Amino acid sequence: MSLDTEPVDYPKSFGKDFAAGLVVFLVALPLCLGIALASNAPLISGLVAGCIGGLIVSWISGSHTSVSGPAAGLTAVVVAQIEKLGTFEAFLVAVVLAGIIQIVLGVIRAGSLAAFFPSSVIKGLLAAIGVILILKQIPHIFGHDPDWMGDMQFQQRDGKNTFTELIATWFDIHPGASVVGLVSLLILTFWNKTPLQKTGIPAPLGVVMLGALASLGLENMGGLWAIGATHSVQVPVTDGVGGLIKSLPSPDWSSLTKPVVYVAAITIAIVATLETLLNLEAVDNLDKLQRVSPPNRELFAQGVGNMSSGLLGGLPLTSVIIRSSVNVDMGAKTRMSCFIHGVFLFGMVAMFPQALNRIPLASLAAILLATGIKLASPALFRQMKKDGPNVFLPFVITVLAIVFTDLLVGILIGMAVAIGFILHSNLNRPLRHIIEKHVTGDVHRICLSNQVSFLNKASIMSVLHGFDRGSNVVIEASDTDYIDPDILDLIHDFENNIAPAHELTLSLVGFKDRYAKLKDRIQHVDVTTRDVQKEVTAEQVIGLLRDGNDRFVNGEQIARDPRRQIGATSEGQFPLAVVLACADSRIATEMLFDRGLGDIFSVRLAGNVVSSKGLGSIEYGCAVAGAKVLLVMGHTRCGAVNATIDLLAKGEDAEKATGCEHISSITNCISQAIEMETETKEDRTSTNEEFSDRVTELNVRRTMKSIPEKSGTIRRLVEEENIKIVGAVYDIRSGKVRFLD
Repeated sequence: MSLDTEPVDYPKSFGKDFAAGLVVFLVALPLCLGIALASNAPLISGLVAGCIGGLIVSWISGSHTSVSGPAAGLTAVVVAQIEKLGTFEAFLVAVVLAGIIQIVLGVIRAGSLAAFFPSSVIKGLLAAIGVILILKQIPHIFGHDPDWMGDMQFQQRDGKNTFTELIATWFDIHPGASVVGLVSLLILTFWNKTPLQKTGIPAPLGVVMLGALASLGLENMGGLWAIGATHSVQVPVTDGVGGLIKSLPSPDWSSLTKPVVYVAAITIAIVATLETLLNLEAVDNLDKLQRVSPPNRELFAQGVGNMSSGLLGGLPLTSVIIRSSVNVDMGAKTRMSCFIHGVFLFGMVAMFPQALNRIPLASLAAILLATGIKLASPALFRQMKKDGPNVFLPFVITVLAIVFTDLLVGILIGMAVAIGFILHSNLNRPLRHIIEKHVTGDVHRICLSNQVSFLNKASIMSVLHGFDRGSNVVIEASDTDYIDPDILDLIHDFENNIAPAHELTLSLVGFKDRYAKLKDRIQHVDVTTRDVQKEVTAEQVIGLLRDGNDRFVNGEQIARDPRRQIGATSEGQFPLAVVLACADSRIATEMLFDRGLGDIFSVRLAGNVVSSKGLGSIEYGCAVAGAKVLLVMGHTRCGAVNATIDLLAKGEDAEKATGCEHISSITNCISQAIEMETETKEDRTSTNEEFSDRVTELNVRRTMKSIPEKSGTIRRLVEEENIKIVGAVYDIRSGKVRFLD
């Protein structure tokens, strides 16, 4: 069920949503201010974007976990566009136009592009955000706050970078902030193991409350211990709601005449759309309920949000991974948490800015650092490594690229690397080369992939030019939807020139009618003919049966055309083997040995017990139809064997116990095999599977011996070495056939 139609019980989940919304608000507050500061925009514009994301976008979006607001990934774009446009008011016009573009993208369903983002990039994004949160919040925990809190870039505007900031922290430790930060980390770590858990207050909220109280206490101590304004949240103080509204900048509509405004709008729309779709996919991965957010609806919601933000003087917004991660981590169930965060953001900023300015940045940094540890867990790296280098390398490169550049550049690098791995895999695997063992010899089956482009030409040429003279080759396009004209020309040239010159027998299978140059045709012999049957030996037939069962067990069966084989065998059957199988052995012998129609003459009798009529069928298959092998095949967990074992153990008469008047002809024969089994002294019942399996094997050997004793025809064929009798046991659990010595 999609999220836009899924019924939601808002009252039932309100408690968790309220707590999550409150904590997200506390985290979002300094991030909104920091992003505005880094963007060379009024501080109030970051708060406006955060409020719009919570109050408006939350109800239009189809996601219950995503939180929208000003994004660090857009900072570089915003700075560049404000400089080009000259004024922030002209930039607001570009934000409104970008919102309109996103609405159009949502309507035309451009959000479906999200399905093409590699999972390695999505998981790399999450891990990278975790690493950045850890590295960026350590300075704030120790009171080193020259860099703004929402900074996600490696290279900072002040000329420093993430690592130099870490080094500088050890020479600029603020005692008061450090105490608050480290104690906050301890509280977050051990909250659930202390009596504080019983208060019902979420750990992050408790950390902020205790941090604010600690700030007041440290202020009374004075000196180095006092946490001043530079180490606390710095919300602009306005005169209530009216003063807040008066401070909002307005769009300069006269800039609509400037072409550069439209270029800026397109740039913002593209970057915001890309970041939103990636973040939305990442947040869905975090959602404990594993809900899937509709990307087209999200684009529409973001478009409305950006239009509103631009009109009210706010920064452009996107779905934001940090706030969304905190939201999920706090146990949010519905979009109500995002709305509540918006309510708090608007109400508290408008009515109680002084109270917010008492919150130490160290407390908020501890919350973000704890979130980062969960996002970049070692378990995630171990899991990605298990998925192989084609997944792990793009994942690691994405993480490193985001950490050492910024969110947008890192994502683009990660996408390029992931796409490169995909292209490399496709270029080197445009086909599967399978060597099939047929009665007439090996057949090279070349199965083309779903999409075959001109980029695959070199790989296909190297395979087609590598066959030995006289080989049988099949090119199959049954599962192919598109073949580039260059590849069609290559195959056509191979068919008409190269194959004849090298005496290759070429068959084409599955080519669509639209490929006018290429028509399906089978030239190799894929059914047993009289001539093939005459030339093949018993040992070769046994080898074919073994190979066929191996293919069956491994799921590598030969691709055959049953309709064609029906026609090819309509004039007669020239079997390679007669198989005496049990009536309840679950599967057709042709499937079990991966043989074509007419290759096997099947006789099925309960318990592999041979009657006079069964002998007649076997004699016909060997003496008249010309089979070279008589295979007696029992199977594990055989109903006839187990029933006879239990009847004998209880001393019951088979006919009386079952009500079947002819069943004794079966049980009497199997009883001989039971008597032959002398290893087992205790538990000689069907529940003892080892005992049952040994009886099955002995019963097969008994039947192998009794057939030539009862049939002079079979005995003569064996003596003349025209047939060979072999035994086997089929394991119904694995599909493996074990041939007996």
